[in-house]
Amino acid sequence: MATWMILKRGTAILLGTALIGFGINYLNIANNLAEGGVTGLSILIKLALNVNPGLSVILINIPLFVLGYMFLGARDMAWTIYGTLCLSGALWLFDGYRLPMDDLLLTAAYAGACMGLGLGVIFRNGGTTGGVDIIARIVNKRFGIGMGVSMFYADLVVMGISLIYLTQAQVMYTLVAVFIGARVVDVVQQGAYRAKAVTVVSECEEKIAEGIMKELNRGVTIMKSMGGYTRKERGFLYVVCSRSQIVRVKNLIYERDPRAFVTVTDVHEVIGEGFRRA
Repeated sequence: MATWMILKRGTAILLGTALIGFGINYLNIANNLAEGGVTGLSILIKLALNVNPGLSVILINIPLFVLGYMFLGARDMAWTIYGTLCLSGALWLFDGYRLPMDDLLLTAAYAGACMGLGLGVIFRNGGTTGGVDIIARIVNKRFGIGMGVSMFYADLVVMGISLIYLTQAQVMYTLVAVFIGARVVDVVQQGAYRAKAVTVVSECEEKIAEGIMKELNRGVTIMKSMGGYTRKERGFLYVVCSRSQIVRVKNLIYERDPRAFVTVTDVHEVIGEGFRRA
């Protein structure tokens, strides 16, 4: 891996964990809200025993590091250990920063946004913060069970343990924060930009392609296809456009071929000419 890529990934993980560490101390712990996974356990230990989360995160992850090394290998664990150490440092650094709030729903929204944004930046740059992620990767590798499923059940276990110390209302608001965080992670990972992919089956593919390229300045891929029932050869077009252009694309298609078969799907991220660069 190139040096600048290593620096970019390392810096992104550092910034992401800093945001998580700040949010956990400033919002979650200040308002008795838990969290999923190992981070959630560290919060409960802080609330119950007043142990710094930065310390408990490291202690809980040590046996997980050993398991990860045994089943995943040293290369896969290097960035995981780095991310965990950064998270531990951030939790330690921001310990004592507190913002008690009267509105727990608003607190859950802020806490979820901080966690989601931090994790999204980390995941988008190929990093991880250890914890349940290690277990999920091992289970996926050994048994073929999806990582999302494993992490979901692990979070449920932590939420169940939270009921020993927290009220049902606090656990419910924690679930709200976790849900918001998951949605923010998706947005950051996949990119906030949304485009539309249009596929067209038509006998006037040349006219449609020419119109899209000239009037909308979008590239078009033209392929040949054959109808399964009619066995007739027809043109097959694929074009990606912005959401603001989709109406113009459909109008342009039906002006040239009212009988065209068109499908439109959402595209979460586009990299290439005319869109975002890699």
